[in-house]
Amino acid sequence: MTPERHKLICSEFYRQARDRGGARPSGPVRILEKTPKNALRVPFFETIWPDALFVYLYRDVRETLASMMEAWASGAFRTYPDLPGWTGYPWSLLLVPEWRRLIGRQLPEVVAHQWATTTEILIGDLKAIPKDRLRTVTYDALRQSPQAVAEALAISLGVGWDRQLGPDLPFSKTTVSRPRPDKWRRLEGAIEAVYPIVSAADSLARQFLAEANSDAESAARHS
Repeated sequence: MTPERHKLICSEFYRQARDRGGARPSGPVRILEKTPKNALRVPFFETIWPDALFVYLYRDVRETLASMMEAWASGAFRTYPDLPGWTGYPWSLLLVPEWRRLIGRQLPEVVAHQWATTTEILIGDLKAIPKDRLRTVTYDALRQSPQAVAEALAISLGVGWDRQLGPDLPFSKTTVSRPRPDKWRRLEGAIEAVYPIVSAADSLARQFLAEANSDAESAARHS
């Protein structure tokens, strides 16, 4: 990457940055970027910002697959509607490598491969990140203890926390239907049928999470 392009990307991110009140920054900032497709761009961000911090949020794969299928079917998350040769629902969410081999497959299988491929790439890239610049959080922990988890995470990232969260997190602006812990069960049959596609990647993610937590606990004991 040329110095000119590097400067352009950084300046464009800064130009579009806003604080939670909608105000533009007036000095150095730490930008929070959570676009899902950037799960495939960790090396890019590592190159642009060598001091970037990465937070890996793990959610039960069954819940995730259900939400992804719902997102595809809603038509509200179409990202690549004109892929050559693609059939069925217009492509939604992030575009994975080798997407062409999924042409003609049913939605549950497409989504399963989409999640598995993304997770394998993401975990592989995160393993190359220095451990002191990596944090991990589980969706279950965040859902059960929003205040404690959010506050601890923010403090560990050096940004502090000054909000009091209630027992229930507010809905995302992209929520398709009301969240429930067991909502995925209405698609349980389809999810169980494609689970073999995601099982290896899910095991990889869980192992990565366990190792990261073990490293963090060890570092805390010796600090």
